[in-house]
Amino acid sequence: MRCAPANTTETLSKQELLALVVRALEPLLPPHALLYQTEDTTPYECDGLTAYRQRPLVVALPETTEQAAAILHTCHRLGVPVVARGAGTGLSGGAMPHARGVTLSLAKFNQILNVDPRSRTAVVQCGVRNLAISEAAAPLGLYYAPDPSSQIACTIGGNVAENSGGVHCLKYGLTLHNVLKVRGLTMEGEPITFGSDALDTPGYDLMSVVVGSEGMLAVILEVTVKLVPKPQLARCIMASFNDIRKAGDAVAAVIAAGIIPAGLEMLDKPMTAAVEDYVHAGYDLTAEAILLCESDGTPEEVEEEIGRMAEVLRTSGATALAVSRDEAERLKFWSGRKNAFPASGRISPDYMCMDSTIPRKRLADMLLAIQEMEKKYRLRCANVFHAGDGNLHPLILFDANDADQLRRCELFGADILETSVAMGGTVTGEHGVGVEKLGSMCVQFSMEENAQMYAVKQAFDPRELLNPGKAIPTPQRCAEFGKMLVRGGQIKHPELERF
Repeated sequence: MRCAPANTTETLSKQELLALVVRALEPLLPPHALLYQTEDTTPYECDGLTAYRQRPLVVALPETTEQAAAILHTCHRLGVPVVARGAGTGLSGGAMPHARGVTLSLAKFNQILNVDPRSRTAVVQCGVRNLAISEAAAPLGLYYAPDPSSQIACTIGGNVAENSGGVHCLKYGLTLHNVLKVRGLTMEGEPITFGSDALDTPGYDLMSVVVGSEGMLAVILEVTVKLVPKPQLARCIMASFNDIRKAGDAVAAVIAAGIIPAGLEMLDKPMTAAVEDYVHAGYDLTAEAILLCESDGTPEEVEEEIGRMAEVLRTSGATALAVSRDEAERLKFWSGRKNAFPASGRISPDYMCMDSTIPRKRLADMLLAIQEMEKKYRLRCANVFHAGDGNLHPLILFDANDADQLRRCELFGADILETSVAMGGTVTGEHGVGVEKLGSMCVQFSMEENAQMYAVKQAFDPRELLNPGKAIPTPQRCAEFGKMLVRGGQIKHPELERF
């Protein structure tokens, strides 16, 4: 399956390789933009998935497209891997460095180049923060809809790489649905453009290929995003349930009633307790689960939709309903959901956040299954879901300094992902595969299907130098994963039994 040309630097020792790369890159960058001392490269050793770490050989911080192109061209000539990095908020290890490669930090590409109210678009560099786009468009009555929980820090380039969503993606779509054009560079340093300023592009739909490609096909430098009008009004219902199954069924009932909320999120009791202690959002600590259901639009539309949703939730068994009275209270309701990850960091040394998807009707089944897994693996798990589109974010709480806890956490996560596939879902919704879910890709896809996906990578990057070893597993990786599950007494999928 893997047959990339041999790397010409493989025979060099790490010190020899370091000297070679530094000599080659020094003429291309000012001294402060090339880091290779241990104390300078250590901050880049992982992204938001802190369980796995690896220091890069060199970190390059270009400030111009020309510098970035020259770096890529040089690394391609030398056969040196390159890992592009934005803000490092990813949760799947997609930006974890290569030990013998260059980490290409794009933090300095942070300019908003144009905001056009007539076309309702913004042209931004890849290092612009997600929230900064909406802040720039706000005076024009516009905003950028995808809103990951990390939007205060995450960058648009990373959002494109992972096809990020957010709490409002149910109504407004993922990154893919809100991007018109992406400009970047190939591994050879050649310019490449996906999409266009028009609503459609002739030829193959390569935008759908590059969005979510996890930095494996091209280095993203500039993005043209769609902007949407700010709604006149938004209100949020907080609904409490004394039974997880009733809460899960309520989600399906809302959608079945023909309602598409602006946001529909679910938190279980452990997560509710964690976030309430952190931000004091006014959550019901006695509830087994709470739902946050938002409506936006004109005042008349919101009033009608809030009434319909409230009726569905009551009929589904909600024990209490609270409707935000003003914008301050709406933001207060959402503050708990937006701070779920940092709140979890306060109650555990480490956490691993899963990212699978399942059919909405199976939400309660999955929560109950996770409760049984907590007993099996002797680890706690707090759950927050993009319930409206079935995207799960179970946070497994553990201590990475304890090797046995890390092992049990990995098995726990693999079990969640395998169970998601068995329920008719997928191993990832918006966080990407990275290194975290490599093994679980062997559950989702056959080796033949993985080989076809790898063929797409090779079409863009024949020497496999852009973010190598991520997202698409080798047969060897699938074999190792299968053996890990066997040792853990956990193998259910026939695709892995061959190993």
